[in-house]
Amino acid sequence: MKALRKFLDKKKPLFEKGGKFAKLQSTFDAFDTFLFVPDHTSKTGTHIKDAIDLKRTMSVVVMALIPSLLFGMYNIGYQHFLSVGETAPLMDMFVYGLIKVLPIVVVSYVVGLGIEFAFAQMRGHAVNEGFLVSGMLIPLVMPVEAPLWMVAVSTAFAVVIGKEVFGGTGMNIWNPALIARAFFFFAYPSKMSGDSVWIAEKADTFSGATPLADAAALVDATPAQAESLMSGALSQTWDMFIGLIPGSIGETSTLAILIGAVILIATGIGSWRIMLSVFVGGYAMGAIFNLIGANPYMELIPAWQHLIMGGFAFGAVFMATDPVSATQTTRGKYIYGFLIGFLAVLIRVMNAGFPEAMMLAILFMNTFAPLIDHYVVQGNVKRRLKRVKVKA
Repeated sequence: MKALRKFLDKKKPLFEKGGKFAKLQSTFDAFDTFLFVPDHTSKTGTHIKDAIDLKRTMSVVVMALIPSLLFGMYNIGYQHFLSVGETAPLMDMFVYGLIKVLPIVVVSYVVGLGIEFAFAQMRGHAVNEGFLVSGMLIPLVMPVEAPLWMVAVSTAFAVVIGKEVFGGTGMNIWNPALIARAFFFFAYPSKMSGDSVWIAEKADTFSGATPLADAAALVDATPAQAESLMSGALSQTWDMFIGLIPGSIGETSTLAILIGAVILIATGIGSWRIMLSVFVGGYAMGAIFNLIGANPYMELIPAWQHLIMGGFAFGAVFMATDPVSATQTTRGKYIYGFLIGFLAVLIRVMNAGFPEAMMLAILFMNTFAPLIDHYVVQGNVKRRLKRVKVKA
């Protein structure tokens, strides 16, 4: 590492003002500060020194995503060989999934970072670090059969329209990864729905339906159809928790997601208040539907099962907790998280056209996060004023 540090120090003058490659200063600084802790602090205003900077924070989140990524690769191979009726060693399943997922990850990072670097060079600013996480989140919320060019277009839209137009990292009002998924969902709906997109090269005779799709089918199901659906994939609770079901690349395994949650909470990066309140909100809405029981979906799906179906857990741990687009106040985090879980289950049950409602619920609450914080702060101000006597 010392040799690398000396090499970078030797080349640094070339990228500084007056140097041969001064126009690429932002690019050089991005690689330098990614490899080593920066040796500079802010020049103006009051600031607090800390042992961790934004790049290190983003790196921890990427580490927390690794369990979901690795299991997603394995599950892709597992679902493929299951659909064609073949057995294969664990490593063969994993390698098959790796071959399918790696190009999506590469496209996400190449397109996203390319745009980030271009904007940084045009503005003469340092490269924003936020895409270190978004670049990994985007592939994990995509179906395995997503065409690479569609992933590229969705990523470009998310970075430019969802982030850079607001000023870059720390200024965006919506989660960029969810913007990419939303764009993909509405621009190419046939590639985000149906049974063929969730399993790579599946056999035509194999269903490939996700538990959410089966659950949505309960709304208009006859008693016989409902019984058949409930005895199928919806009864395989353990598989849903472990993640051995069709779904987006990184969203199927609640267990892997919870491992990531432990990493985020233990390091202080992710908000446990938001995570907990999302699950509480989802369970509360599910329990209300159980009491209403207006159709088989409301009646037969237990409230707790909503928490392990679809992208609910992934959204609660990795999307809702985005520190930029989430609420900042302590009380606001509880309100924000609860409403996300509550709305996600409400939308998925009441609107069969949006069975994966977590995306919409989080984006909706991202919009209202500043308003929630505003009223929480104003409420605190009013309570404090009532405790003191103000002289005229």
